[in-house]
Amino acid sequence: MNLPLRFDDPDGGLENEEFLPTPDGKKLTRFTDFEGKTSFGMSVFNLGNAIMGSGILGLAYAMANTGVLLFWFLLTAVAALSSYSIHLLLKSSGIVGIRAYEQLGYRAFGTPGKMAAGIAITLQNIGAMSSYLYIVKSELPLVIQAFLKGDTDSDLWYLNGNYLVIMVSASIILPLALMKQLGYLGYTSGFSLSCMVFFLSAVSCSSSHIPTLILTGSAALLITESHMFMCSSQTAYTIPILAFAFVCHPEVLPIYTELRNPTKKRMQQVSNISILVMYTMYFLAALFGYLTFKGNVEPELLHTYSRIDPYDTLILCVRVAVLTAVTLTVPIVLFPVRRAIQQMLFPTKSFNWLRHIAIAIILLTFINMLVIFAPNILGIFGIIGATSAPCLIFIFPAVFYIRIVPKEDEPMNSTPKILAACFAALGVSFMVMSLSFIFIDWTTGGGHAAGGH
Repeated sequence: MNLPLRFDDPDGGLENEEFLPTPDGKKLTRFTDFEGKTSFGMSVFNLGNAIMGSGILGLAYAMANTGVLLFWFLLTAVAALSSYSIHLLLKSSGIVGIRAYEQLGYRAFGTPGKMAAGIAITLQNIGAMSSYLYIVKSELPLVIQAFLKGDTDSDLWYLNGNYLVIMVSASIILPLALMKQLGYLGYTSGFSLSCMVFFLSAVSCSSSHIPTLILTGSAALLITESHMFMCSSQTAYTIPILAFAFVCHPEVLPIYTELRNPTKKRMQQVSNISILVMYTMYFLAALFGYLTFKGNVEPELLHTYSRIDPYDTLILCVRVAVLTAVTLTVPIVLFPVRRAIQQMLFPTKSFNWLRHIAIAIILLTFINMLVIFAPNILGIFGIIGATSAPCLIFIFPAVFYIRIVPKEDEPMNSTPKILAACFAALGVSFMVMSLSFIFIDWTTGGGHAAGGH
């Protein structure tokens, strides 16, 4: 059986000779995009940066609506489920010797499976990049104006969010997105994560920095005065937010491909460490943000701080750090979209620089146009995210695993496949729940987030 060649295969071979013998018994040439050269640490940085999204700014609000204990339980459950989901992807990848999400879909369900995976990745990541650039468009002019003490004319070009988002895209995001190998972004990913560590440090020490709030000065005393468990109409809206807090699955297999000395165990360790680091950052950011403001916390944490003192130097530096972090996340998220587009449109083509550059430019131009001319499209991406995210996290890894793992090795009534089937059902439940919340939100005219990256 002749399988389609990968678009970025410079030698025209197929991946992993151990797993794909030809009908006449001969081994096929080993295929990888290139020899993996990315170190373990850089891979952790890249995957951690892929996990980390602007959603970290809303976790304090989520904790305010769930209580400390319920939030901790939900966040722990989601982190464990994400790790299990990556395990399913890696095991399926190891069995067939393929390290592309779309090609796993092809091996499981043929062309419909490949197209479904490619479309889901494209929509999910375009939505994520749009949300990041929308933050740049809305926040960067305010930060510049705050540094200038608000004494300038708001009509000046450098306070126009539309101009600024184009400049950031052209001068920072595009050059990084043109890298041939995702591994080269490990340095910028490390810097991006350090910016979020700075954000976390500022949040954690803000109790002694904010003069308008009466605080006990002791985290332990604050926790005892805070709600440990809450359940209200607002609580339900936090579940989709937390469920999609660890979306990184489109990036897992590309990072796996570029990992030095790649093995399933080694990549699972990369994933587990990345998830653990982000789990810790998520929980601490939510905890200290909530303990600082209690019920007064807003859906976007930085807005809560800015409300107290918009010209505070520390808060301005934190806002710059967050803007830097989300900007440097965009190239990481763009890579899987470009891969998905090439898998869908040019599955038999080898790597080509012109195509590589053209797709990046077209994607960034399209996303900039969405952010500038159709900011309300983010509401539509809320629906897309509520549909594509559970597919990428829960449904696809589970059903691909069930289809790819031979029945001779694991019958349908075996424990691993039963767990995978339950996992897929959980994903369907999350999808229905998220879409229901969005529908209720729209019909009631509310302003809740349906969840996303």
